[in-house]
Amino acid sequence: MSSKPTPNDIARMLDHSMLQPWLTEEDIRKGCAVAVKYNTAAVCARPGDMKLVTELLKGTDVKPCTVIGFPHGAHLTAVKVYEAEQAVLDGCRELDMVINIGRMKAGDYDFVENDIRAVAEAAHRGGAILKVIIETCYLTDGEKTKACQLSEAAGADFVKTSTGYGSHGATPEDVALMRAAVSGGVKVKAAGGMRTLDAILAVREAGADRCGVSATEAIMKEAFERL
Repeated sequence: MSSKPTPNDIARMLDHSMLQPWLTEEDIRKGCAVAVKYNTAAVCARPGDMKLVTELLKGTDVKPCTVIGFPHGAHLTAVKVYEAEQAVLDGCRELDMVINIGRMKAGDYDFVENDIRAVAEAAHRGGAILKVIIETCYLTDGEKTKACQLSEAAGADFVKTSTGYGSHGATPEDVALMRAAVSGGVKVKAAGGMRTLDAILAVREAGADRCGVSATEAIMKEAFERL
């Protein structure tokens, strides 16, 4: 993406992330207010927060989003499916699931694809979209490409770089690699470690459609000042 974005373009790329374990209900309320203020794409919060988040976002364009199999991806497939089904019942319209990273590293591609497919089907049955977190920090470039291809084959709507809880988060290089690995029908989300407007612009240029960030307020203030 080479055209200069507007602040609204930046806001609509952002999934305001509230996944830290210590956040209180008051923190969730304040975070949703930030997301609504700037009209971000989504609020991505912990599963137990989603009934509250859904209520707080009602009547806005900001989508309720939660995480599945987070952050390690090693949950049983049936547990991931249950999480997805419950999230949809709680009002989620977007789900970000973590692949089974160990199975991916071991080359058990049938397992990884079937694990993703089961969650994708649960999401889609409930009218939600699925973003698949491949956790790039633990994968080789070849494994990143393969994980993206498996995600697309399994019905993913997005591939996503990171949980934000691995050894590092998104890089423009990983975003470009992932963009090249999937068709135009699958979008790319960057997440982890992006706290400035320049970081967002770099992954946008590399092909990211969305960014998971907790520093939404700082990024948007910078966007209004500079763009």
